[in-house]
Order: sequence, then structure tokens, then C-alpha cells
Amino acid sequence: MYGVSLAKECGCIKKDTALGLPKNYESRAEAELKAFRIANKMNKEYCKKHRFHVDEVENGFVIDFDYSCKDGGQ
Repeated sequence: MYGVSLAKECGCIKKDTALGLPKNYESRAEAELKAFRIANKMNKEYCKKHRFHVDEVENGFVIDFDYSCKDGGQ
């Protein structure tokens, strides 16, 4: 089993009740694909204060974020 989880939660993540993470998948490829799709969705649809990215960990993938350069890291 390979997991997809969040490193931390911002306000937008807390509001998105349909996100459904953490979640496990049978294959590494499936988990990786799902993690990148979720991160891309978050980058397109959330408030733009953060830039979401995927990090690979031992048993899956973690979606984390950095402050977007648009707001100067505020």
C-alpha cells in the first residue's frame, strides 16, 4: 500500500471537505498520479497564497506547500 497525505493544512485545505486525505492506493504509480492530480487541482482552485507540491516519502507521497511568491511570503 502507498499513501497520499498532507504535510500540513492551510485554511483552503480545511474548507475542502471533499479532499479525503490521507488515502491509500494499491500501487505506487496510482498513488503518485493521484498526489500530482490533487496538487495541481489545489494550485489551480485554491486561494493562490500557497504553491502546492508533491514530495516522495518511503511509503507514498506527501502534498506540502510553500508560500507563493505572488504575496511575498506573507
